[in-house]
Amino acid sequence: MLAELRRFRTFAGDLWRYLGSEFPPEECRRLLDEQLRHRERTFLGHLERAVYARPDSRYRALLDHVGVAHGDVASLVRDVGLEGALARLYEQGVYLTLEEFKGHRPIVRPGGLELPTRHEDFDNPVLRPGYSGVSGGSSGAPRRTMMDFGHVVHHTAYYRLFLEAFDLLDRPAVIWRPTPPARSGFGNVLRSLRLGLRLEWYAQNRFGFRDVQLQDWIALRTAHVATRLRGPALRMPRHVPLTAPDVIARRLAHYVGRGTPAHFQAPAGAAVRVAHAADAGGLDLTGTFARVGGEPLTHAKLEAMERVGIRAVSNYSMSELGRVGIACAADEPAAVDDVHVLSGKVAILRRPSVQQRVDVDALVLTSLDPTSPKLLLNVESGDTAVLEERDCGCVVGAAGLGLHLHTIRSYEKLTSDGTNFLGGDVIRLVEDDLPRRFGGGPTDYQLVEDEHGGLPRVRLLVSPRIGAVDERALLERTLAGLAEGPGYRRMMADIWRDGSTLTVERAEPISTRAGKIPAFHVLPRA
Repeated sequence: MLAELRRFRTFAGDLWRYLGSEFPPEECRRLLDEQLRHRERTFLGHLERAVYARPDSRYRALLDHVGVAHGDVASLVRDVGLEGALARLYEQGVYLTLEEFKGHRPIVRPGGLELPTRHEDFDNPVLRPGYSGVSGGSSGAPRRTMMDFGHVVHHTAYYRLFLEAFDLLDRPAVIWRPTPPARSGFGNVLRSLRLGLRLEWYAQNRFGFRDVQLQDWIALRTAHVATRLRGPALRMPRHVPLTAPDVIARRLAHYVGRGTPAHFQAPAGAAVRVAHAADAGGLDLTGTFARVGGEPLTHAKLEAMERVGIRAVSNYSMSELGRVGIACAADEPAAVDDVHVLSGKVAILRRPSVQQRVDVDALVLTSLDPTSPKLLLNVESGDTAVLEERDCGCVVGAAGLGLHLHTIRSYEKLTSDGTNFLGGDVIRLVEDDLPRRFGGGPTDYQLVEDEHGGLPRVRLLVSPRIGAVDERALLERTLAGLAEGPGYRRMMADIWRDGSTLTVERAEPISTRAGKIPAFHVLPRA
């Protein structure tokens, strides 16, 4: 209890100071320029404090195993640059798979190294303990990560750059994202308030005292009170589940009718639901700008929104790092999900995945920002994408962010409706729990993620060979299995239940080209 009180005191004090901060454009540009200019020095300093100075660091164990001291890393950075140095370390075995990083598998390397891991082993050790939340970003099954307001300050600077690039600073903001424990909605709301946006927040989840953990209930209400004292005031969100997208569609149409189309923020699938509701209701959303995330923005999703007049772009985020890329504002981006990598806070390599069940080039990430919630050193993210340096001519690129990512897809997790369930959790459910309860074997069930009409969907394929199965009971058990554990998993499963995201289908599971039948399968999206 005393530890929790200290964490809350830290959170409340940092929140109060953040609410008193100003973010003029010149200060935001200065913060971003400094991050870019000093990225190599920042990386080496953080590596020394957070890794080499800590004998129990799993990263230090990896580096010691291959005989690389801090001075060796500094020499590599000087000789071949930051990304070149990270590539050399990767080749020597200094990396983590997503399963290792999440604590689902021990670290095993040739030469006798074997280390058990927990997800907490990779908490950023230099952060002050404060409020922790979870994110539905595209980085895998969420775990609690600490909110550092130094990190929020830099995110606010990046957010201002995004708003300037798309001329959104004078637009009203409508946010349809969950409350804590999810961090995405909470963080977006705080940043929007600090930048002076007129804000309405609608929550996809219930957030009463009995619906969330105590610290999440307190955090939201603390922010509500603090902003009323310091301004601008945060109004408590209104609960609007995924089953009621017409509520959001009517609100967006209201702003269009007033001649001030809104800046709308939501997971990509939720935004498509709003578009369908507008289409069915004959509502005109022309001029509405949607910033979506949480799952891939595909051509099908984009077309569904464009039919009712919405312009949509996507950012790229992950729970461990927060924002990784912001949307390209060029007239002709390379793809619908083209983003500029925030190179001041993250370094990215593209390497063949070491996971045997997939044959893709994985994104491998390293955190540079000392305020990031997690410490990453060559961590395989579970995503694949096109990575390229390009001068697009847009405002974001002109700020020094010339590295682009696009066609971003997950291969190690399910990411529908703004939620993330990691492959390891799904495998245990599909290959062990369901066969034990409903019959059959580990290859008779499979979760398949794709989309239909732009809407995300997840189908539980059940082999007809099993015979008669109570499909309603099977569906409920699958949702219950996904919900087991911390409260945020129940929140994510409830979002799938409310949105009818998960369905049962009697069909043979899909095999890979190599003849394998994985527990989950992410189909290509247009």
